[in-house]
Amino acid sequence: MRILLLSHAFNSLTQRLYVELAASGHELSVELDINDSVTMEAVELFRPHLILAPYLRRAIPEAIWRSHLCLIVHPGSVGDRGPSALDWAIMQGKSEWGVTVLQAEAEMDAGPVWASETFPMRTAKKSSLYRNEVTEAAVRAILAATDRWPDYRAGSWSPRAVPMQPMHGRLSQAERTIDWTRDDTERVMRKLNAADGFPGVADMLLGQPCHLFNARPFDARGEPGALLGRVGDGVVRATADGAVWIGHAQCPGGIKLPASMVLAGFANLPALAEDDGTFRYEEQGPVGILHFDAYNGALGTAECVRLLEAYRAALARPTRVIVLAGGGDFFCNGLDLNRIEAAGSPADESLRNIEAMDDLCRAIIETDDRLTVSALQGNAGAGGAFLALAADVVWARDGVVLNPHYKNMGNLFGSEYWTYLLPRRVGPEAARAIMERRLPLGVAEAGKLGFIDGHFGASGAHFLAEAVARARELAEAADYASRLATKRRVRATDEAAKPLAAYRAEELKAMQRNFYGFDPSYHVARHHFVAKTPHSWTPRHLARHRELGWQLPVD
Repeated sequence: MRILLLSHAFNSLTQRLYVELAASGHELSVELDINDSVTMEAVELFRPHLILAPYLRRAIPEAIWRSHLCLIVHPGSVGDRGPSALDWAIMQGKSEWGVTVLQAEAEMDAGPVWASETFPMRTAKKSSLYRNEVTEAAVRAILAATDRWPDYRAGSWSPRAVPMQPMHGRLSQAERTIDWTRDDTERVMRKLNAADGFPGVADMLLGQPCHLFNARPFDARGEPGALLGRVGDGVVRATADGAVWIGHAQCPGGIKLPASMVLAGFANLPALAEDDGTFRYEEQGPVGILHFDAYNGALGTAECVRLLEAYRAALARPTRVIVLAGGGDFFCNGLDLNRIEAAGSPADESLRNIEAMDDLCRAIIETDDRLTVSALQGNAGAGGAFLALAADVVWARDGVVLNPHYKNMGNLFGSEYWTYLLPRRVGPEAARAIMERRLPLGVAEAGKLGFIDGHFGASGAHFLAEAVARARELAEAADYASRLATKRRVRATDEAAKPLAAYRAEELKAMQRNFYGFDPSYHVARHHFVAKTPHSWTPRHLARHRELGWQLPVD
């Protein structure tokens, strides 16, 4: 089929569907939902058999859904209607939820159902549920729906009408309000989890109005509502029966940042602990596992330094393999653009951040006394994708989406030794194609290209357990010594041909032009990304129907 993906943004779900549908042989193009006239123009240009809307914030124009088959991905169980569907499910403590694919009609979320999937609800942030359970259910439902399209067109199958529940409204801040004197930790966490990512929970911290994000239970007690102290970059606040740690906040007119950067008086709070749980190391026999679960996968300068220290500490242990496990939602997405945006000199902070990332990558590349494995439980993008390639072996969970390119961020050149790491894995031509096309890469294609060495595991937990088991096999294999010797020999040969320092110098020279040069594209793109500025046009690498030379299809 020719499928037009109509979406408010090219978000994680839309990217995953793009990857899966392309792998199924469908012809795809993307149009971001700017306004009705732009959408109608896209439909005229592409003439899709199906318009698929994975993520919309407003209704599809009637002129389109009356004349074209339009399927909506609704993150709710069959019969659920209205916005904030996943928010409501978390707030109400649902044990099971689902995704429904329904046909667009005049009444919102009331069209006939093409497919649906359910999943058990996990106690987690909304953003985590969306990237994992919701996305996996949506993929299954959409593939089922597209498989039914030929029968639908032939008249041998019809979508089913189902009784609709009353439509719930958008969850308001009044309904999200935390009563710190009465709400127990479970109820507080439901409210915070249901708002994570967007819009956050409106509250007050140290006398400042702000929205709260990135919370987890914390083992402490105190007067309900009181700030008990600080841990890492976050604050600990007492609930009616315990406490929660709050990592990020956003003040009116500002951007989302660690609480330490937002709250005046943060440093005056007593330090309860230094470790906020972002970095964690464990061992299973000869395998060391280094977890780094940075919020939204972003590693700022300080986080890179801390991770490098944790990695060097892991090297001091008597292991044979180190597994770089990332986090459950993301392996890594590279630089912390929010911290950079908030810096006094974003250009200077950009350079500091990329230098710190390079230091981390180099330490991994130059590790020659044991094998290293990158185990991607979650998605990876930009410098985070190339951080993964610094390891000897790269495995990814089934369903992970990679974005190994930089150009979407204002034509950024990128570093992390990608000019060394990428061509040696996929070859020079494929490396150029990956960097130029700027599209998401699924694990099946990544495996064929050689970007990764394998993919497996239906869930993050299953994947990580299997990855550690495979790493142990590497550590205990009869050819371990010879493999390590080969690694040293290849690294020495590569270093003699062109030192890592030369790759880094060339990359950073290009990056300095991005940061300090006459072209402000990187700074403009970063600002719009951080501020979540609505799109005013669809990038041409997504909107194939708007490419020069595009020919109207003839069926």
